Amino acid sequence: MDFKDDLLEEELKDLEKFEKNDGAEFLVKKKPKKNYQFEPNELLYRIKLAYNNYSKVYKTKIQNLKIDSLVIIPTQYGSEIGVVQGVITNMDEIMSQDEILSVVRIATDEDKSKYENNLKKEKNAYEITIKKIKEHGLDMKLINVHYFLEDSKVLFNFTSDGRIDFRDLVKDLASIFKTRIELRQIGVRDECRIMSGYGQCGRPFCCSNVVNDLEPITIKMAKEQNLTLNSLKISGTCGRLLCCLSYEYKTYQEEKKKFPDIGTKIKINNEIYIVNEVNVQTKNIKLHEEKEGRIIYITLDNIKYDFWKSGWTYVERS
Repeated sequence: MDFKDDLLEEELKDLEKFEKNDGAEFLVKKKPKKNYQFEPNELLYRIKLAYNNYSKVYKTKIQNLKIDSLVIIPTQYGSEIGVVQGVITNMDEIMSQDEILSVVRIATDEDKSKYENNLKKEKNAYEITIKKIKEHGLDMKLINVHYFLEDSKVLFNFTSDGRIDFRDLVKDLASIFKTRIELRQIGVRDECRIMSGYGQCGRPFCCSNVVNDLEPITIKMAKEQNLTLNSLKISGTCGRLLCCLSYEYKTYQEEKKKFPDIGTKIKINNEIYIVNEVNVQTKNIKLHEEKEGRIIYITLDNIKYDFWKSGWTYVERS
């Protein structure tokens, strides 16, 4: 698909909004320490937290963990229920993590029972909190409620367009639920990760099944891949640019190094042509003749870079 640059100015502004940092909880990337230590017979598994679909790599000596098995994993809030997604065979998948923590144990019947009871409590707490938000007249959208397994606190995730003074709401909730309360404002991408669903491709949301850290996605990624800048086609349910725009971005960047830059002049049959477009997938290059503007197409095989002349030369091929 050829890149189109005929967007209305208002549409382009809307797209530019999509690539701004939306306050996603896991957006900030940390430099890995890369001092991982493993013991003999330890396996690596990708495991996601059941309550927010955020996944990380964990190590364990427990053998033959099956996909969708429930395990207990350590978090900053104490031990939590995690769902096994699969074995890690590519070490590149762990390079964004500062450390690799160990699975505590396989979830017991008692753990599962408590988790199920917490789900019922969360549903009740959600309904109560919705009413309280309306009573206080707060402009916020409650996403979910989570009771931590160790009863350390109750977490309320919400979204809002601006800052919210929820101090009175916290007091009300603390008096009702008799425990520590945390209200956490998250971004719309985190909302989609938590709620899950299906994208326009018909597959589950990348943010809740494939993507780990919610890295910034930019319009440049779409341009680099010659995609049409249509906000409906390149934005997801969250209203932000599609996570999948980043998957092949680096590959396109590397492949484009093999092509001449846009605007490069190439002499073909004693006439000067200027590069208009390049297509990484088909390896086609669109050029126009410098004087008359005549359009021609050649392939990457028809040119080569001459280091002695510091320029591209045309090669006739049969």
